[in-house]
Amino acid sequence: MHNFVSAAALGAALIFSGCATVPAEPPVEVRIANATPAVTVTARGETTPVGTPNADAADDPAIWRNAADPAASLIVGTDKKAGLYVYGLDGKTRDFIDAGRVNNVDLRDGVGINGAPGILVAASDRNDVANAKVALFRLDPTNAKLTALGKVDGGRGEAYGVCMYRDAAATYAFVVLKDGTINQVAIDASGAVPVGKIVRTMKLGTQSEGCAVDDRTGILYVAEEDVGLWRFDARATGATTPTKIAAADGKNLVMDAEGVAIAAIGEKDGYVLVSSQGDNAYVAYRLSNDSYVGRFRVVDGAIGGSEETDGIDLMLGDFGPAYPGGLFIAQDGHNAAAAQNFKLVAWDDIAQALALPR
Repeated sequence: MHNFVSAAALGAALIFSGCATVPAEPPVEVRIANATPAVTVTARGETTPVGTPNADAADDPAIWRNAADPAASLIVGTDKKAGLYVYGLDGKTRDFIDAGRVNNVDLRDGVGINGAPGILVAASDRNDVANAKVALFRLDPTNAKLTALGKVDGGRGEAYGVCMYRDAAATYAFVVLKDGTINQVAIDASGAVPVGKIVRTMKLGTQSEGCAVDDRTGILYVAEEDVGLWRFDARATGATTPTKIAAADGKNLVMDAEGVAIAAIGEKDGYVLVSSQGDNAYVAYRLSNDSYVGRFRVVDGAIGGSEETDGIDLMLGDFGPAYPGGLFIAQDGHNAAAAQNFKLVAWDDIAQALALPR
């Protein structure tokens, strides 16, 4: 994450620094002269702040949808200084597990865990910056509790991003290292201790983090922060050459390109969304042809907006009365006077603002 301040704010700080302590000003929304205009939406909910105050701490969310009771769905979110939180859709904290420096998080339901299907949660573990790990947890939907299962090797380097993928053969975690290396790790959590094996390695040229996989099509999407959005073949036997979807050129996508999420529609279509952190916006591209669809911001309303967003997640479908068409979640890098948190936005509001077919 990069923090931005206006020239005026910087000048004021310099003028007064010699005679008094000046309270820190909140980040000023960046206005990029060439950026494409963005429509606006407001959040319908937010989580309680993470436990680490006065720091860049909240980072990435993952959504679990309760098909039997959509309003009882859960959110897992990272405090990258401390561990993992579980929230209800009311935003209240349901659980916290001390996992240290876990940066990004993803999950898959129906994975074999200790001999029975369950919700497998994977987090990029950078407690050892020289040796990446994937920290694995079971999420119990009955009590919203996380149980640590163990860690598997993610390769040499600092773990940054993570996203999961399931096909008929296996469950995988893609670990995005800070230098742009992407390791595909096959995970077996069926035994007493989880086992992981790096089956393939891909590479982007510079610092990368956010990623998401479309399980329907076997496509991996990765954001290279100062370069743009890429897609790879997610299959373990697939080619490792990336295809650029969009450049971080300061127009539709303003660097840093951060969190990535997928809105799956039908068998193959939908949208991939990426956080345009440089101007506090989010950008949508069509999955079927990589075409630009539109940009939006989450602005202040009854609930505060979101700025300097790192991680995002998105899932379509019924999430109860407040989110009947789907749920979009964005990390908020500046949550007024409180610690950072996550903002909840109805997909219906985004689709209406962008004039998307529904």
